[in-house]
Amino acid sequence: VQLQASGGGLVQAGGSLRLSCTASGRTFSNYLMGWFRQAPGNEREFVAAIRWSGGNTYYADSVKGRFTIFRDNAKNTVYLQMDSMKPEDTAVYYCVVGVGTTTPVDPRRYEYWGQGTQVTVSS
Repeated sequence: VQLQASGGGLVQAGGSLRLSCTASGRTFSNYLMGWFRQAPGNEREFVAAIRWSGGNTYYADSVKGRFTIFRDNAKNTVYLQMDSMKPEDTAVYYCVVGVGTTTPVDPRRYEYWGQGTQVTVSS
């Protein structure tokens, strides 16, 4: 599985960005697709995920109410709409896929990782 992410950039606090990630290669009947992020000096942190079959969504408490994850099945693409952004959202964001994953917040449960895209929120 190859993951191609895009949409990162620089935004002012309170602004919005939308990340996208397209999966290609192998397909699975049931998997999670989502995002982690890592700021300098920090561990990778779960952001959000969506179950491809059924559409259940999962969010970190830190982004709940501000970020929205959604998918386009026909394009094999997941999006992360980030609103009301804060400087603490600054990080490299990684697109991930986990096959049969039942623990969305555990990075060890995701087999495939994209290359990362930088998101910077200025104060």
